[in-house]
Amino acid sequence: MRVMVLVKATEDSEQGFVRSPETMAMMEAMGRFNDELAAAGILVTADGLKPSSAGKRVAFDGAARTVIDGPFAQPRELVAGFWLWEVKDLDEAVAWVKRCPNPMPGPSEIEIRPVYELADLMGEG
Repeated sequence: MRVMVLVKATEDSEQGFVRSPETMAMMEAMGRFNDELAAAGILVTADGLKPSSAGKRVAFDGAARTVIDGPFAQPRELVAGFWLWEVKDLDEAVAWVKRCPNPMPGPSEIEIRPVYELADLMGEG
């Protein structure tokens, strides 16, 4: 099964990347973790996202489209980075996330969401 693993944003991540010994050590630890995921055949892709101040949203209402410039409120509801993993089940994904270094300087959250497969959409799942 494929899962999207979402690193939730924080007030710190919304300030942008700041090069410091702490952030460089955190990046090195995350690189080692990504290497482990790749060696286990789980990692499909991964990336970090720039703060929402660099982004835009497009709101849909019928035929109307409205462009909204970042930054966006509620950092905890935003995504700071992601992985796409191929795992046996959600338990395996949870076990890998528990091994992950903390992706933020302080408290943080990682959300795991199964990806729809064709069988799910065709009623075969």
